[in-house]
Amino acid sequence: MSKPKSPPKQGSNEARAVLRTLRISPQKLNLVAQSIRGLSAEKAKNELRFSQKRIAKDVLKCLQSAIDNAENNHSLDLDGLVVAQAHVGKNIVMRRMHARARGRGVHVQKFFSQLTIVLRDTTKQPEAA
Repeated sequence: MSKPKSPPKQGSNEARAVLRTLRISPQKLNLVAQSIRGLSAEKAKNELRFSQKRIAKDVLKCLQSAIDNAENNHSLDLDGLVVAQAHVGKNIVMRRMHARARGRGVHVQKFFSQLTIVLRDTTKQPEAA
């Protein structure tokens, strides 16, 4: 007696990849994710390749993983792939103490974030359930 299988979180013409526990604040990561939203997969790869941001390398790996998922797991056409969503969310926060003058201390928060990239095949229409 097991519970029934949950439905997939994306449509039949979509593929996604999730990158968790990235050591960067969500605000900074969202700047890079914003630059690829709505672009075709190839243009998004080029945008990330030539970006000056440090985190762009990790976002490129996540995008490549989503492209590979679309090709291998969902049999989608690579030429019609578009970045439908690039969603940034909060993850854990490391709290540290920083010593200051006269025996005091201040709290330092080190933010982590997670990134979800959803690719949609524009040439293939979603199948009705």
